[in-house]
Amino acid sequence: MQEVIGVVFNTPRIYYFDPSGQKYEKGTKVIVETEKGEQFGTIDTDIINLKKDQIKGELKRIIRKANKNDEKQYQKNLEDAEYALEKCRELVKDFDLDMNIIDANFTFDRNQLLFHFLSADRVDFRDLAKELATIFKTRIELRQVGIRDKAACVGGIGVCGRTICCNSFLDEFDSITINMAKNQNLSLNPTKINGLCGRLLCCLKYEDENYKECKKGLPKVGDKVKTKDGEGTVFSVDILNRTYKVDNGNNTLTEIKANDSEE
Repeated sequence: MQEVIGVVFNTPRIYYFDPSGQKYEKGTKVIVETEKGEQFGTIDTDIINLKKDQIKGELKRIIRKANKNDEKQYQKNLEDAEYALEKCRELVKDFDLDMNIIDANFTFDRNQLLFHFLSADRVDFRDLAKELATIFKTRIELRQVGIRDKAACVGGIGVCGRTICCNSFLDEFDSITINMAKNQNLSLNPTKINGLCGRLLCCLKYEDENYKECKKGLPKVGDKVKTKDGEGTVFSVDILNRTYKVDNGNNTLTEIKANDSEE
């Protein structure tokens, strides 16, 4: 088992770090080591124990508690990142590049300035990167992302009323198919089954296996089935309760449990 503690940055998503034997209270501002360099974050959990196979990638450490100067530096980084975002968008127009710049972020130590962007095609942004490096005097990274990644970066509130999953806890995107919506008897109206990114909701995946299991042995709407009242047509199916209603042709509907139907 490995002791870890949860840290959040600019989104609700929790990242785990090695507390290195130190105790931290929730809400404590800290400087942590990441693959992108030092970052300023906030402790969001108590110390917990995870199995080694539950930890994805290399476990980075918390360097120290943040002080007032660190907080001032962090606020300056946020302000400068806003300026960098606007400047980058201006340069994209000047260079006539087909890029939609989503955001800009400095690492805490300002060793890197990262931009995420959307584009339908590959983009030669070498001149743009050189110009940005000249202006901001740091290493520039321009990272092309997909429309789902944009939602994860920007965030928002989903149809469930909660922060969208990709912005709060999902580490990777699963493959989502329209069959998952069909398995759950959901309306195929795009406004009902698509997320803020315009793609199928990630949460369609969560209960898909349960729905597949519950559907075993159930007829489909329109199927002809035999019941104790004779043959009828399946009118509707309740997957989770494993029941279905049959129209026997006498203007009445009979509700049947899956195990009660005649084979």
